[in-house]
Amino acid sequence: MQTIHGGTLASLVDLGGSLAVASTGRFATGVSTDLNVTYLSPGGKPGDVLKGTSICEKIGKTLAFTTVQFYNGKGQLVARGSHTKYVAGTLGPDGAFVPPPEWADEVD
Repeated sequence: MQTIHGGTLASLVDLGGSLAVASTGRFATGVSTDLNVTYLSPGGKPGDVLKGTSICEKIGKTLAFTTVQFYNGKGQLVARGSHTKYVAGTLGPDGAFVPPPEWADEVD
């Protein structure tokens, strides 16, 4: 078919969600409790650029909720995912291991 496999995008949602949690300064990213992917259009053919963004929407004492989006080279949304992680016990004894940098919200 010459398009990106849906399982590859699901794996990238898992990775992107974990990286979003890691950006909050925790020493571990927890374990997945839920993962969902919605495929909106083909992601492109081999050699095409696919851009992904991931955001930690909310993090609490036990759960973190993340959103991951994928765009093709034309900037069109081709897939989006949500990833929920169990994060209890992922903070160090003094809280976050490394606080997110001040510029983190400005990154495109």
